[in-house]
Amino acid sequence: MIDLGISKIALIGAVALIVIGPEKLPRVARTVGALLGKAQRYVADVKAEVNRSMDLEELKKMKDTVESAARDVESSVQTSASDFEKSWSEATAGLEDSASGTDALNSWTPPPPEYRHPKKNFRLKQKAVPQWFKARTGTRTRAQSGAARVARFRPRSRPVQ
Repeated sequence: MIDLGISKIALIGAVALIVIGPEKLPRVARTVGALLGKAQRYVADVKAEVNRSMDLEELKKMKDTVESAARDVESSVQTSASDFEKSWSEATAGLEDSASGTDALNSWTPPPPEYRHPKKNFRLKQKAVPQWFKARTGTRTRAQSGAARVARFRPRSRPVQ
């Protein structure tokens, strides 16, 4: 890349001031700045697109490896399942021939559910808090007027000695 130091930038600025003139120099500087910004954005977009395409290629490769591994696992499961079915059919072949008591096992039905009477006192409050819990936590159980509350919590006066 171009190595621009402070001295080189000052020299370019002095030459531009002489060649372009002090009236047109701010407008030219804005135009050059805008063009440089557009160029930087274009380069950043190109870099991002290249990175996305590289990531996409890596994801495609990873997808292919995962799919091949899944196919291998599926085939091994299918072969083991067929082996299991064969061994199961061999093991149960003798049981099916001598199944004299299977009718009694297959004819069993569960008993019907028991009848439960609905609650008689449905008007009673079901979620009432017990008195012992109210006493333990300090919950007020009786309403008290403001004057009674002040009188209750007023500090007791000491007798004069």
